[in-house]
Amino acid sequence: MRIGLVAGELSGDTLGAALIAALREQHPTAQFCGVGGPKMAAAGCEIWEPSESLAVMGLTEVVRHLPRLVRLRSQLRLRFLAAKLDAFVGIDAPEFNLGLARQLKRAGLPTVQYVSPQVWAWRQKRVRTISESCDLILCLLPFEPAFYADHGVRAEFVGHPLADQIPFEIDRAAARLALGLRDDSRVLALLPGSRRGEVEHLGREFAAAARWLAHRDPNMQFIAPMASPELRYLFEQQCAQVAPRQLIRLEQGRAREVLAACDVAIVASGTATLETALSKRPMVVAYRMGRMTATLLRRFALVKVPFFSQPNLLAGRELVPEYFQERVTGEILGRAAWQWFESPQRVAEVEAAFDDIHQRLRRGGAALAAQHIAALIDASPAA
Repeated sequence: MRIGLVAGELSGDTLGAALIAALREQHPTAQFCGVGGPKMAAAGCEIWEPSESLAVMGLTEVVRHLPRLVRLRSQLRLRFLAAKLDAFVGIDAPEFNLGLARQLKRAGLPTVQYVSPQVWAWRQKRVRTISESCDLILCLLPFEPAFYADHGVRAEFVGHPLADQIPFEIDRAAARLALGLRDDSRVLALLPGSRRGEVEHLGREFAAAARWLAHRDPNMQFIAPMASPELRYLFEQQCAQVAPRQLIRLEQGRAREVLAACDVAIVASGTATLETALSKRPMVVAYRMGRMTATLLRRFALVKVPFFSQPNLLAGRELVPEYFQERVTGEILGRAAWQWFESPQRVAEVEAAFDDIHQRLRRGGAALAAQHIAALIDASPAA
């Protein structure tokens, strides 16, 4: 079995590594190649291009990267066809992967999209072309297959691998000890994103929120796990402009430990919000994009759901406060975080809701995804 993979950014690399491990457990001689990050490389994928190459945000921001991305997609199509794959799996990054999958499917290759595009949330007309690109959509969220069924597209809910990886019970004291954090003070985690664009848009306001909270509680500890050395340097420069020197402690990686150790988190919208929920931590969610992209989304009413953070989407109600665009300010984020510190009953209620989300998403996600992919390959005419 030989499978081509294209995973976008940090979360895709994590999903890809878990999928490779699950496929190898079922098919020990399986081989993998394509676009991925260090986790996929460690799991045994032959990396042709790093995941960071696809980490581009927004509608208008993609334009300046378009020539490079088109060239990359063309190169990958040729390499994948020459590699005589049994299947292609696109992991997240739908704007890149669906076009590539469509070309490979036309050439007779079974194609899978692992992580549904948020087609149910915005630009819903895209669903008309997804069946032209993919033989199968593997969904991480339980409400997604019903949307695809209404449009005649095969989709399976496999659960989220993070729900399998993160334990139900979190040992906060052990996490604080491992990180060298005081056990008798409040701890706020700052997660400004895993992409440069996210940190550029959010970093200063996250640092300003820490400054605002430090005025309310001088003993509060602030810690930020950064996804890469480049993003750590960028956020460090932003912190130096906004917050008192050394107010915020930066860590390289260790996001899961930081979430286990903290009391409250301020988080960039994305997979990190789900990881925070599965760690049973109350949070404040922020999302900012380029001004032109935000204007287009609003003007043409492209967004069709009332929430954008994953905990709220999964709950179908506002479990956690979320702020978009101009409402992302240091004071607004700081005040929202402070309310969590001052509301233990509300914290207990949201933790119970997070327990329910954890139960629903824990399905042996990577193993189940691997089974569906293997079955698709077995059922293909070339098998």
